[in-house]
Amino acid sequence: MKLISKYLLSLLCVTASAAAAPVAVFDTTLGEFAINLNTEKAPGTVANFLKYVEDGSYAGTIFHRVIPGFMAQGGGFDADMQRRPSYAPIVNEANNGLSNKTATIAMARTSNPDSATRQFFINYQDNRFLDYTPSNAGYAVFGKVIRGFDVIKEMAIKPTKRLGHYSDVPVTPIVIKKVYLED
Repeated sequence: MKLISKYLLSLLCVTASAAAAPVAVFDTTLGEFAINLNTEKAPGTVANFLKYVEDGSYAGTIFHRVIPGFMAQGGGFDADMQRRPSYAPIVNEANNGLSNKTATIAMARTSNPDSATRQFFINYQDNRFLDYTPSNAGYAVFGKVIRGFDVIKEMAIKPTKRLGHYSDVPVTPIVIKKVYLED
């Protein structure tokens, strides 16, 4: 009986752990990649991101800013560079102990720390200068690529152009076909 109880307890712990760490899969025109979302350290940011996943509005958006050796940014514009509607801005959770390291995903924002809505970026390298410090509001990391980082690296070798006041825009749009939660 004790063995069964220990087994059930460990199964519950594994199930709770899996529930606390959802995985978002991005299906793009270059292939798929998956992100483990950190609900423990960035609960508000993950909840915000999941609103866009659940309403399907990341479908048809692009990676509109790709800078090799720095990051790939997306989620806010369609292939015609039209801004997609967004929910209200969220509170910046950059002071959560997570660092803008290689393959992490963080929220993009304006100079106002609490202005992030739907845009995110994926770090190509350790960009610790984007982390929170007492003198820097930072950019909130909320997950990490766990599969398909080669797809994101492929974005960095695609030619880019200047388009209006936007720079580093891929010449051929890199479209997010859909984002969904892995079962």
